[in-house]
Amino acid sequence: MKGKWQRVGVMGAALAFSQSTLAEYAYNLQTPASQVAQDVFQLHNLIMLVCLGIFVVVFGAMFYSLLKHRKSVGHQAAHFHENTTVEVIWTVIPFVILMGMAYPAAKVVIDMKDTTNPDMTIKITGYQWKWGYDYLNDDISFYSNLATPREQIQGTAEKGEHYLLEVDEPMVVPVGKRVRLLITANDVLHAWWVPALGAKQDAIPGFIRDSWFKADKIGTYRGQCVELCGKDHGFMPIVVEVVSEEDYAAWVAKKKGSAQAAAADNAKTFAIADLVERGEKVYQANCAACHQADGKGLPGVFPAISGSAVATGPIAAHIDIVMNGKPGTAMAAFAGQLSDADIAAVVTYQRNAWDNKMGDLAQPAEIAAARGGAASEAAAPAAQ
Repeated sequence: MKGKWQRVGVMGAALAFSQSTLAEYAYNLQTPASQVAQDVFQLHNLIMLVCLGIFVVVFGAMFYSLLKHRKSVGHQAAHFHENTTVEVIWTVIPFVILMGMAYPAAKVVIDMKDTTNPDMTIKITGYQWKWGYDYLNDDISFYSNLATPREQIQGTAEKGEHYLLEVDEPMVVPVGKRVRLLITANDVLHAWWVPALGAKQDAIPGFIRDSWFKADKIGTYRGQCVELCGKDHGFMPIVVEVVSEEDYAAWVAKKKGSAQAAAADNAKTFAIADLVERGEKVYQANCAACHQADGKGLPGVFPAISGSAVATGPIAAHIDIVMNGKPGTAMAAFAGQLSDADIAAVVTYQRNAWDNKMGDLAQPAEIAAARGGAASEAAAPAAQ
């Protein structure tokens, strides 16, 4: 049974219904879109029926005994102790029930863990708070960020249909192909979960866990990080687009073309206005979660950028901290996450937004040079 419920907001002790957001609900799991998800769905229903049967039998016997053997109707309690037959019965019956439940459960779990013979392999990396995807067969890499506008999150705009479940770059796979997932994390524990596809696996820093799915039908399937990974845990959704093989081939060609365009983009020289405009978008997607849209941060948790010594100091130091992060803090290294042009843009934006009126800028060539310097320093100890 499905229906549409309006999003509930609480004011005092009253419940007010928003007229803008409708959320679909159901009394069971999501409709399966893969064989594994179908097996999980059927196993869930089977176990629930077994539990219901146990509930009816146990509570039925209990209430029957209370009703028919109460003292008020003159029933006399039987006197017996250590009845072997009863003890055998209440040992054997639960054992049989558990074995009956264990067999189908073990079969489903073994199938979920069998990642052999994949048609394609995708490495998934969890970050605070986004997902990175590396298509190992097609040489494609990209990051997937929450696409819900900050205005909706802050309550200054109407909530969209897929509020907090929409991304700028969905994971795209062809229908009917066995997809192996290599799942890890860059910083803290995450967990990649798309219930309709029957895929769920923890992402652990320093370890690679694997899972798989094979989507049976074309469509859009949504999931979330299901490991408490920090302040914005609820803001790193997963979207998987299952398309035809022809559409997948076209998507691969488009992504490779975009990679070539990005390489050309990194070779450009930009005007400061263009960098600031682009940098604001990069900042909102990657930095605003911690440092806030107004650059004032969260006192005692995340430092402000507006008026900070970093954003008003030497630009080389500013570039370094954006690229390499700050050890011992939540400040991540973005050298592997953003292009040269995007790093140049976000540095320029931070130095010229809010109370920061530095008037200077960074170009992609400077970021490329900083990357080369970092690589040289890393290689030097190995050569000694």
